[in-house]
Amino acid sequence: MTETLTSGEARLQAQAAPEGEIAAATHTLVIGPYLARGVHGPGVPGNGAAQPSRSVEARLDEATGLAAAIELDVVESLAISLPRIRPSTYLGKGRVEEIAGLIRAREIGLVVMDCALSPVQQRNLEKEWGAKVIDRTGLILEIFGRRASTREGTLQVEHAHLAYQKSRLVRSWTHLERQRGGFGFLGGPGETQIEADRRMIQERMTRIERDLDAVVRTRGLHRQSRARVPYPIVALVGYTNAGKSSLFNTLTQAEVTAKDMLFATLDPTARATKLPHGETVILSDTVGFISDLPTPLIAAFRATLEDAIEADVLLHVRDVSHVDSEAQAEDVGEVLRELGIETTAERIIEVWNKSDLLDDDERTRLMNLSGQSKARNDRDSDAPVLVSALTGEGLAALTARIEARIGRHRASFAVSLPPEDGAALNWLYENAEILDRRAEADGTLHLAIRIAPEKEPRFLNRFSAARRLDRGA
Repeated sequence: MTETLTSGEARLQAQAAPEGEIAAATHTLVIGPYLARGVHGPGVPGNGAAQPSRSVEARLDEATGLAAAIELDVVESLAISLPRIRPSTYLGKGRVEEIAGLIRAREIGLVVMDCALSPVQQRNLEKEWGAKVIDRTGLILEIFGRRASTREGTLQVEHAHLAYQKSRLVRSWTHLERQRGGFGFLGGPGETQIEADRRMIQERMTRIERDLDAVVRTRGLHRQSRARVPYPIVALVGYTNAGKSSLFNTLTQAEVTAKDMLFATLDPTARATKLPHGETVILSDTVGFISDLPTPLIAAFRATLEDAIEADVLLHVRDVSHVDSEAQAEDVGEVLRELGIETTAERIIEVWNKSDLLDDDERTRLMNLSGQSKARNDRDSDAPVLVSALTGEGLAALTARIEARIGRHRASFAVSLPPEDGAALNWLYENAEILDRRAEADGTLHLAIRIAPEKEPRFLNRFSAARRLDRGA
């Protein structure tokens, strides 16, 4: 559907990126201004909560990785320990002057602050440094703006951009400064223009919300059509760059973009795939999470995560080779809770990915913890599964665990079929999981099958002589 935009809306859309288009070749400085351990304050990652489990080095590396994700030329990165936050410039006066000298010496055109800046702080730092300044939220929005490819993703990102811009009208529309005038401290054409722009943003956001509602309804129809041929949904969730897309490609033989890069995948992808005993499932790859995900994006991408909300099983993919794997797992759990996604042990399977990057001792230790050692090999365990999407290690154990988890609430039956009843055998293969199959000398088949609750009445109507087995048989 082609939209007709007014000239004002066209200007809004052109300025939808929080800081405008940032050239990839821009010399960039990444600054991690982190409060000293145990200090609390506003405007820091985690809404002011101290994060002792996440090292400063790892947080700065992640911020640098975010900048690299849109191919910015990061010439330097530095971490700064703050005793407190300055309301006007976030950093202390001495630090601001020191960094100004560095910016001039290295000819830096963009400074990325790994924190949440107020519009005033952002504007003051730009004046002091003579360079463009964006905060963590602005950087993530820039990445999402460049990566979103579907109509739904584009609308969601634009909505989040505009919500972010709404609080930064004075700095974003710099032509307003030249238009201010009139008598007194208030009034003048500048204020009128700001209000007009704010109203225009709200009108555009309202239109986007209506368009998104239509997209959500369409996705709902798709889910209803899937429900008519009900397949379990298995959704992959996890921290960005944990290897979800690589695992998705390996399990489904798909070719979803998978790179060693933060937010390589934004738009959700779903594929049907078969488990070892013939059960068909819908596997869904979702956008990666990150610590301190901007609130507007959490709300805007709720529709993108609908498959995760509706999923029968969630695969929480973790990069166990990462130094902050535990902290990343906590961040994922927090975002899932904010989205209202149920995170019970009954529903989630933890997937410890990138085992190929571990040394032998650590791999053995995690293998024992995951219950995949020869001494412990419980298909229906709640323990994590150690895998490598790259080498295929542990994938057989993972698919067996998915199968067992889906089958926890499914009935198992023993069925005997005469050799000539090929139609009945075909029906079982198409509608049930074949757990075991044995043939006698006369050709009689004995099968152990497991079937979904919604198909059980049809099964019992057709195979009235079937014998129910204990769960797990």
